[in-house]
Amino acid sequence: MTSYSPTSLEFTVRRREPELIAPAKPTPHEFKYLSDIDDQEGLRFHIPHLQIYRNEPTMIGQDPVTVIRKAIAEALVFYYPLAGRLSERPGRKLVVDCTGEGILFIEADANVRLEQFGGALYPPFPCLDELLYNVPGSSGILGCPLLLIQVTRLMCGGFIFAIRLNHTMCDAVGQTRFVSAVVEIARGARAPSVPPVWERELLSARDPPRVTFLHREYDDVPDTKGTLLPRDDMVHRSFFFGPTEVAALRKHLPSQLRTCTKFELLTACIWRCRTIAIQPDPEEDVRVVCIVNARAKFNQPFPVGYYGNVFAYPTAVTSAEKLCKNPLEYALELVKKAKGDVTEEYMRSVADLMVLKGRPRFAWVRAYVVSDLTRIGFSELDFGWGKPVYAAAAEAGVASFHIPFKNHKGEDGILVPIWLPELAMERLVKEIESMIKEPRMDRIENTSTTPLKSAM
Repeated sequence: MTSYSPTSLEFTVRRREPELIAPAKPTPHEFKYLSDIDDQEGLRFHIPHLQIYRNEPTMIGQDPVTVIRKAIAEALVFYYPLAGRLSERPGRKLVVDCTGEGILFIEADANVRLEQFGGALYPPFPCLDELLYNVPGSSGILGCPLLLIQVTRLMCGGFIFAIRLNHTMCDAVGQTRFVSAVVEIARGARAPSVPPVWERELLSARDPPRVTFLHREYDDVPDTKGTLLPRDDMVHRSFFFGPTEVAALRKHLPSQLRTCTKFELLTACIWRCRTIAIQPDPEEDVRVVCIVNARAKFNQPFPVGYYGNVFAYPTAVTSAEKLCKNPLEYALELVKKAKGDVTEEYMRSVADLMVLKGRPRFAWVRAYVVSDLTRIGFSELDFGWGKPVYAAAAEAGVASFHIPFKNHKGEDGILVPIWLPELAMERLVKEIESMIKEPRMDRIENTSTTPLKSAM
């Protein structure tokens, strides 16, 4: 198992003044309500994303900044709500005022070549604050630009496309729909091949609203024992799981569970190892929150061009002692059941809960939150300079991600960035390494490689 630490690479980025890119043509000035999935408290933040491109000799004479800036303006004609601003109505209901003001755009140049990054094309990225500059006053939810895009030219002819999105407007699939439109127009298309669909009423609460599931993801979980992770001692590492590592982890499972998905396997493993590493009290509840794309869960096909949020936070809850003292299969069964709970009725129930309970935030005390980005399509987004050498989340935070990744040996696998206090990270590395290096050839009942310790 390979884990990647932050690189010490430093470079300078020279930025032009931020500008607003408005739609290239007049667009309707109207008000559009978000869905009751979109405007929950847990999505009221901006999420960063990077796409890194090599130099492409056939594109000599073409400036990526100029090409992308023009394509954004044309794409916003179709995705014009993204050029508007959010306001809040009674009941904390978010609505887009489609003003056509535009999105924030930054042109930049860095005094670094892509090859100087070496193998450092993984989160956390060096100088991220320079590659995606936080324009003062731009990161609010209400009355602020909904997108910020920075295109940074590299000295080698490559470039970095960085985007920060107000999460209430789109999920990862929706973001990909918009960027795909920019990509297609940059390469000569007159319109997106998949027309955007608003129709946020598809995920509005029912009348009357009725909650039909337990929804442990929205539990009110007080931090009674001070177990929230401190933010002043946090470190990032990214863990690579290739075919060898995945095969070793499967050997910890009984034969009937070895056909589980990679997402289920790695989520169960990291949840268990991470819990051992952070050392909660044995009797405390811990939880795993699996972010699940629910588009395929609806009885009627969901519109392909829908770019709003269509995901759920199904959650498994157990005690720290049970999670850490039981074998991997225990965690795996909990993960599989949580994922399997998501149905169309589940999504309707979430929308209803938002209205009845004031749009609560999901419970993240003692929670491991994880999302699968391996099939979103970020890695296919080619502006004309070829496919990106990296395209996914820019960093881990409250949530972690499964990212498609090719290691230094050329092996395809999954990269999982994790954010933890330094001592806990050291313990996590040892726990995961022990799972990889010491797989059980035969099933051993009810054992644990590391005993659970009390909270410090």
